[in-house]
Amino acid sequence: MLYANRAWLWRGLLLSLAVALAACVAVVPTMPEVVKALRTATPRARATLQPQIKPAATQRSPATATDLPAISYQLLPLANGFERPVYLTHAGDGSGRLFVVEQPGRVRTISGGGLQPDAFLDLSALVNARDNERGLLGLAFHPQYARNGYFFVHYSATDGGTVVARYQVSADAQRADADSAALVLSQPQPYPNHNGGQLAFGPDGYLYLGLGDGGSAGDPQGNGQNLGTWLGKILRLDVDAALPYALPAANPFVAGGGLPEIWAYGLRNPWRFSFDRRSGDLFIADVGQGSWEEINFQPAAETTARNYGWDILEANHCVQSGCSAPGVSMPVAEYDHGSGCSVTGGYVYRGSSLPALQGAYIYGDYCSGTIWSLRPAAGGAWRATVLLQSELNISSFGEDEAGELYVVHHGGSVFRLGS
Repeated sequence: MLYANRAWLWRGLLLSLAVALAACVAVVPTMPEVVKALRTATPRARATLQPQIKPAATQRSPATATDLPAISYQLLPLANGFERPVYLTHAGDGSGRLFVVEQPGRVRTISGGGLQPDAFLDLSALVNARDNERGLLGLAFHPQYARNGYFFVHYSATDGGTVVARYQVSADAQRADADSAALVLSQPQPYPNHNGGQLAFGPDGYLYLGLGDGGSAGDPQGNGQNLGTWLGKILRLDVDAALPYALPAANPFVAGGGLPEIWAYGLRNPWRFSFDRRSGDLFIADVGQGSWEEINFQPAAETTARNYGWDILEANHCVQSGCSAPGVSMPVAEYDHGSGCSVTGGYVYRGSSLPALQGAYIYGDYCSGTIWSLRPAAGGAWRATVLLQSELNISSFGEDEAGELYVVHHGGSVFRLGS
């Protein structure tokens, strides 16, 4: 997540300072200096932060040059007043509530048309959010949440290590039981960046979680290609058969050759991934290093481990000259850092309000605010199209129970994708 190179970092800082001078409000927290400015702003100043949303003009997709859609898409304000929000999801319990993860350690609820004042869960005393890529990063509700009340969180502990834990709702459906924690797994982190953060239940009922390569630059420990570590991987766990978890029998390395939890490898920082709720296909947005961002794809029918290439490749490009990458699964889309700096994965649209987007995978960029759609094309190719340009720092997308999509702005707001 967040800035991948210094050029975009300073571009973002200058943009944020310009917004602050024009509107006299706190600015988007995209780096420690700006985070400090936001924390010292008044609550009213934070709440009035409303970035402009610009429709797509003459942009072309960085993955494949395509014409822009005839429909004009826009982002409709839903709620603001969040502190560094990084994710949005639903509980699947029929309540219609949306749950928003705040990086400092809280889960907030949108219901009844607005943000509720009390947190659903507050783990701020357990969470290390001092660095730009640490904090409370992921949330997934159990598929049977309405019956068992279980949900799972992914966060950076006070020592910087990754923790995945299970919690349960309290007798009050509006609050979690903060004392119900059950540890699922923990992973030491050698550096403060590339923590991954995504949690998601797949169509098979198993819990998938993403971990980055451990951080720094260039994968100095070689974790992406090392099947003896969880770092740089997506893991798959059975959290129902046993505590803390059991190993699904069909995991690729259960019989040996790698750690048995590993589902996919060769990833730098899979900040956001998702399953198509209809097909079960998996889309992984992997944050690049200095030049390229990528979208990876695994069809639901495939159960072998895919190697997505890091640190041999960055998207389709050799990290070092003359590289050889036999057996690597190449991305279905990429874009260079002229179009952004840090990819934010989204979802395949399966709602009803935007029929022209049915079946399209929607994703964006944290720095440029560009939002694309991606579809399969003839001959096995994929075609990306710019939907709109925003001035948001897109930290995540979200999906409600009906399949409608939302955009999370790291500066404190949530928007619904509309037309």
